[in-house]
Amino acid sequence: MGSQQPDGSCDGHPEPEARWCAVTGGRGFMARHLVAALLRSGKWRVRVTDLAPAIVLGPGEVEALLSDALRDGRAVYARADICNVDQLIEAFEGVDVVFHTAAADPAKNDLQLHYKVNVEGTKNVIDACKICKFPDAYAQTKAEAEKLVMENNGIRELLTCCIRPASIFGHGDIIMPTMDRYGRTQFIIGDGKNCDDFVYVENVVHAHLCAEKTLSTEEGAETSGGKAYFVTNMEPMNMWDFIYMVSEELGYKRPVKIRIPALVVMPVSYVIEWGYKVLRRYGMHQPQMLTPARIKYVTLNRTFSCKKAIEELGYKPIVTLMDGLKKATESYILLRDKYSP
Repeated sequence: MGSQQPDGSCDGHPEPEARWCAVTGGRGFMARHLVAALLRSGKWRVRVTDLAPAIVLGPGEVEALLSDALRDGRAVYARADICNVDQLIEAFEGVDVVFHTAAADPAKNDLQLHYKVNVEGTKNVIDACKICKFPDAYAQTKAEAEKLVMENNGIRELLTCCIRPASIFGHGDIIMPTMDRYGRTQFIIGDGKNCDDFVYVENVVHAHLCAEKTLSTEEGAETSGGKAYFVTNMEPMNMWDFIYMVSEELGYKRPVKIRIPALVVMPVSYVIEWGYKVLRRYGMHQPQMLTPARIKYVTLNRTFSCKKAIEELGYKPIVTLMDGLKKATESYILLRDKYSP
């Protein structure tokens, strides 16, 4: 798998900004030590969830560490009953990882209580994670649709597999007009070190044709039926460098980079989203750029392995990233100049 190393290396491991996690039953014995370890690592901001309406800190080093984190924002307390899915969804909103430690009091020999908390509560945690896993409705429904496709492989001689493309670009995409509109932007959200995988549209088309050819043979249907395959250009790179490459191909000079922490921008995006829900009846347009989903996507490290697609579908990119970028920008500029007033 090829790589590039501008600014932040995609082959190395750049230090990302601290991510949010949640700890259920976060005031339990083991959970308190887990929370402390997460905070000590410097890699996590912790949302401590438990039943009590407010957090009451006791003595000791572990509690002192949490107290400091609560004061400076590295930790927050969120009341949540794992028997209440709605409370869990609210507590898990915006977190990347959930550490599930909540359990019923082992001193109480009550089967009904333990089943409700340990079994049904765990199911609720899983359901809440599934709902919160997706930053927008598009991703959630696409995942559900993909599951249907894979589950129905082999039923009544139906053969299926799924293609999971990386960020697609090419003639007719939304990247070029967006970058043309905001090409002079100087802002980077987050630390600017996150890498992404991109794929030229003709390579995605090629992958579909490879999949059809594979499924048309008995051996291929046995190997690939009901599976999902990641498809990229196999050239992961710093996401912000890709954006600036597009801008330069469109004729803009690379600006001085000004970084804005995601922790500053994300609350603003939630306020804007909430405002839209309240004011859309009065004509407010739905936000396109500054949304929680968009902020999440532009700050994530997202790279994928095409190894399975290569070995089982015979996929290999037919257009390089740079050639695809030049084709996409050239076709966009021609259409823009032709139809611009």
